[in-house]
Amino acid sequence: MNYLPLTLFLHSFSSFLLLLRIPQRGGIFLFLKELNLQKEEKFQVDYNGERQETAVLVTVIQKGNSDEQATEYLDELEFLALTDGVKTLKRFTQKLQYPDTKSYVGKGKLEEIKQYIENHAVDLVIIDDEISPSQQRNIEKALGKKVLDRSMLILDIFAQRARTVQAKTQVELAQLQYMLPRLKGMWTHLERQRGGTGTRGGAGEKEIETDRRVAEKKIAALKEKLKEIDKQNIVRRKNRSEMIRVALVGYTNVGKSTLMNLLSKENVFAEDKLFATLDTTVRKVTFNTIPFLLSDTVGFIRKLPHHLIESFKSTLDEAIEADILLHVVDISHPAFEDQMNVVNEILKDLHCADKPVIVIFNKMDLYEQKQFDDYLPDEVKSSLLKELKESWMGKTHDHCIFVSAIQNRNTADLRQLLFEKVKKLYLERYPYKAGYWHDYSEPPNQ
Repeated sequence: MNYLPLTLFLHSFSSFLLLLRIPQRGGIFLFLKELNLQKEEKFQVDYNGERQETAVLVTVIQKGNSDEQATEYLDELEFLALTDGVKTLKRFTQKLQYPDTKSYVGKGKLEEIKQYIENHAVDLVIIDDEISPSQQRNIEKALGKKVLDRSMLILDIFAQRARTVQAKTQVELAQLQYMLPRLKGMWTHLERQRGGTGTRGGAGEKEIETDRRVAEKKIAALKEKLKEIDKQNIVRRKNRSEMIRVALVGYTNVGKSTLMNLLSKENVFAEDKLFATLDTTVRKVTFNTIPFLLSDTVGFIRKLPHHLIESFKSTLDEAIEADILLHVVDISHPAFEDQMNVVNEILKDLHCADKPVIVIFNKMDLYEQKQFDDYLPDEVKSSLLKELKESWMGKTHDHCIFVSAIQNRNTADLRQLLFEKVKKLYLERYPYKAGYWHDYSEPPNQ
């Protein structure tokens, strides 16, 4: 048996994964172990180096998009990069009707980026869109630097954040699905190796198909594994029958986990970073002897890769099967309405749009800091806040509340509102349970 093609494949596949910067603890590294590739030390050197990696951000402002939108999108991309441990040095934008099919941006802008990279210590180029494999290869060839697109960056963060078997399996599946169409670029050296007279593709053309089947087989196995996990989750959810289920949903980094801690009096991990929570957390909460289940789901984000949504649908089952949705919004964010629309669209895709929803406008403390200066009279502040609340009460048909989870402000009213919603659903669905609960008409304990 000839081991040379497999050896060359492993070397190329390893180089590709290093290019993606997938962490050593990510699920796809286990795939390499199965192929007997021992590159652990190299991963640690690349990923855990002392010097913080640096990057430039690149985006195309397409027709119909404004400069303000581009700035907002790049702010989010920079926060994503920071969450991944990468420092942003500079941003590059170009107005085009459509991104260039070969190099995403035009030749002149590519040359401008190249000149900046040559004069500064830049490690990465991050694109604020999902680019094709050929675009990635062309940009890397022109700039001589590793290129990540938005999807690749999100996958990298997800790989670091995954803790449970389910989340790790979902991330590994998404990574492999993303990697599959990009295998071709890894084999160009083999295509030239033995291309003699009368041959069309060379040795690499044959080997890429062999190793594509290896990856596809692994993808199929991961899907089967997720099906088994889903079966276990279905059994677990059946055991929670006849309990009202409430799910926290919302854009990433809006304070869902902080609210989860407040309502459940548990210590769920919360951090001022994107995707701090990746694994679904479910807690039993009791308000005056009335129990319900509260779950904290993964945060949504703009331009979330399609294959990532597909992979994480089982995790989002807590939202799909919830009786009440708590849509948490960071009202201090300048584009909070756009973020609300992103969440609503994803909920619509998940067929959750018809569920009862309470909109929780969180981070009121930051909103007031940003909107009001110290010299504004208190009566003017009160008037403006009243106008804001009345406006959104009308838009949501009184199904909203304004809180500051970090300051525990107005959370008593949130408990009361949630208590009334849960109580109403119990009376509608399980009226025979009401006899087991005393003080049923009283508000929840503070």
